[in-house]
Amino acid sequence: MEGYKAPQRDAMFVTHELLNYQNHYQKLGFDEASEDLVSAIFAEAAKFSENVLAPINASGDEEGCKWVDGEVTTPKGFKEAYQTYVEGGWPGMSHPEEFGGQALPYSLSSIIAEWFSGANHSWAMYPGLSQGCMATIKAHGSELLQKMFLEKLVSGEWTGTMCLTEAHCGSDLGMLKCRAEPQEDGTYSLTGTKIFISAGEHDLSENIVHIVLARLPDAPEGTKGISLFIVPKLNVNEDGSKGDANNVTCGSIEHKMGIHGSSTCVMNFDGSKGFLIGPENKGLNCMFTFMNTARLGTSIQGIGAAELSFQGALPYAKERRSMRSLSGKKSPDKVADALIVHPDVRRMLLTQKAIAEGGRAMLYYAATLADKMMASHAAGDMKGYEDWDDKLGFLTPIMKAGLTELGYEAANHGVQVYGGHGFIKEWGMEQIIRDTQIAKLYEGTTGVQALDLLGRKILLGRMKSFDDFRAVVNQFIKNHKNTKEMKPFIKQLKRAMIAWRLNTFRIAFKAKKDRDMVGSASVDYLMYSCYIVMAFFWAKMADAAYTNIAEGKDVDFHKAKIQTAEFYYDRLLPRAKAHRKMMLKDPKSLMQMGEDSFAFL
Repeated sequence: MEGYKAPQRDAMFVTHELLNYQNHYQKLGFDEASEDLVSAIFAEAAKFSENVLAPINASGDEEGCKWVDGEVTTPKGFKEAYQTYVEGGWPGMSHPEEFGGQALPYSLSSIIAEWFSGANHSWAMYPGLSQGCMATIKAHGSELLQKMFLEKLVSGEWTGTMCLTEAHCGSDLGMLKCRAEPQEDGTYSLTGTKIFISAGEHDLSENIVHIVLARLPDAPEGTKGISLFIVPKLNVNEDGSKGDANNVTCGSIEHKMGIHGSSTCVMNFDGSKGFLIGPENKGLNCMFTFMNTARLGTSIQGIGAAELSFQGALPYAKERRSMRSLSGKKSPDKVADALIVHPDVRRMLLTQKAIAEGGRAMLYYAATLADKMMASHAAGDMKGYEDWDDKLGFLTPIMKAGLTELGYEAANHGVQVYGGHGFIKEWGMEQIIRDTQIAKLYEGTTGVQALDLLGRKILLGRMKSFDDFRAVVNQFIKNHKNTKEMKPFIKQLKRAMIAWRLNTFRIAFKAKKDRDMVGSASVDYLMYSCYIVMAFFWAKMADAAYTNIAEGKDVDFHKAKIQTAEFYYDRLLPRAKAHRKMMLKDPKSLMQMGEDSFAFL
């Protein structure tokens, strides 16, 4: 496949033509984030993605990480790329100036994160984990802890991780056993083992700051007895300088299906010195800051994969010749027509394009909610913070699970366009599938996200966040119901929104009689929701495109937007109806079989 190209034009369309980032930034007080500055940042991020990260993607996959006596070596070029990243000031882009950051909006850093992930998923994992670490310390750490850790993290000299999973518990964190013992000096001694720790050990930075969940003595059972701690690889003094080695070691690294260049570690804490962050036994609440940031980052990976696979498939479909068009020869002077003339190949390419661009619009919108949430927190407006957090929280599982599932589908289409060549390693298409599979698993599987959406956000939340989003969509429908060119989109979107609410009530009613209804419906409900949410953003993009065409601006680009929107409504949105039928079915056919009857061997 050809080299990765950062989607700068589409990013500018979404930020400035669709979502009006300029006005958004002004309202939040980011006066320096002008269109010219954003464009300049995009250009530099594109250079880094295309010229530094993309060239070491395949080689990093081939070489992988190496573990020797507790130390991990990343693939050739990864360390140099990270140093270039640090020198460019990228780590501190959206962090406060008092810690050496540039105080730019979170949304800007999330946009370029997509490009870094698209260019090199494995490499992007290292700085990605650091962003969540910094967000957690900034939100819940004391002034002293912020002073100790944030400056070096913001500069990129140090990196961060998230340590949740243990061998016996993943999503069910109530079973975790890692212990934290209070010490006389106010610190804590942590003992336990964590698994599946991305970037837990590597050679990119001189210190690694672990955010660790553990139990205090006499803590309540379950999730109510979990606290959160900062545990550095090297001890840190109160002035922020590093000290001697802490008792933190990497016992091994995993040998994985994909993301070979990202170290996935078994981390051992043997009386390791740690610092409590947040209140005792409220660690899971604090951890959600990290987890929500990480889940948005995972959504970005899904879109990055869709974009990368599309970029690989499109030129091949234009160049590769096979058979003749069913409607007559398109290249009579050639032995065969190009793949792109065949309807089924176009179906796959347009599906990739619709997923990448539709998902991008969803993510950039969610990033504006994160901007508002963070601005409220910084201003001490906790009511505003919680309100924006709820709005973002509703979309988070839809994007994390829905966009990674669709990103994986797009990656598969890329291999299919290549045919047998797609199965061959040297073309690079199969790597995208292997790398993208993990995005559906970590930070909560699709099933876990689905339960979070339907069970916690919808039913337990009494549909508040659902109705908040519905109000946004309904206002758009109201504003465009009489717009001639938009009527085909508005008609379908209106029907979908009415059905979405009605079917949610149907599930809630059935769940009162049978609790298994929530579990049996949840994944289909999440995908059903994802298709409707993306339909809203494709309608918005079509509207923006019509406006620009009327003004004579970049007509070909905007015409393609409308045509992709039409494809989405004709070919992808109807999938929601199939999910609707399945999610409303009685759980009986799922639950009636006895465990011993699943197989007779």
